Amino acid sequence: MNNIIDKKNIFNNFNNSSSIKIELGCGSSKMNPDSIGIDILDYPEVDIVGDIFEVLKKFPDSSVEHVSSNHFIEHISDINLLILELERVLKSGGIIDFIAPHFSNPYFYSDPTHRNFFGLYTFSYMSFDKIFSRKVPTYQKNLVLNLESVDLIFKSNKPFYLRHVFKFIIGLLFNSCVYMKELYEENFCYLFPCYEVRYKLKKK
Repeated sequence: MNNIIDKKNIFNNFNNSSSIKIELGCGSSKMNPDSIGIDILDYPEVDIVGDIFEVLKKFPDSSVEHVSSNHFIEHISDINLLILELERVLKSGGIIDFIAPHFSNPYFYSDPTHRNFFGLYTFSYMSFDKIFSRKVPTYQKNLVLNLESVDLIFKSNKPFYLRHVFKFIIGLLFNSCVYMKELYEENFCYLFPCYEVRYKLKKK
């Protein structure tokens, strides 16, 4: 059953030649004001209300230039299916920009809607990775994405300002180079928990 609400009549006025940016699970505020906000809940900032897979099916092949999400992909039941759909809708050279909780995030398990874990290598399994020394299998996937960057984000929520400063400094150390990122995740991630991880992928 199709329960999509296209609040701005975007699909009926779709122009495949224009610069289309979409934000998945934007919630009550968008990271990028010029993006099309998609969410299953009808907040004022949401432009298209509906299940993400049903909404993505309505986008033509190679029609989207940029995809972003902030604390959304950990709620998705099937990451591989999401990536396949995004590969389809992305234009050549299109960008995916994901922010998700790192698996060591101390608050991760408090949210019962979280379904997936994310670390440095998560998208190395689904893309062409020339970044990391540690190599992981791609299970014979047809790789159409390049892994452009992965960054660890260390921070603390209000009102823990002193903790935030300490974690910011830790972040500068462990994000200083790829070697330090890999050293961190193998040896220090539970001593100094990381809050988020940010991925940038590009369609070949």
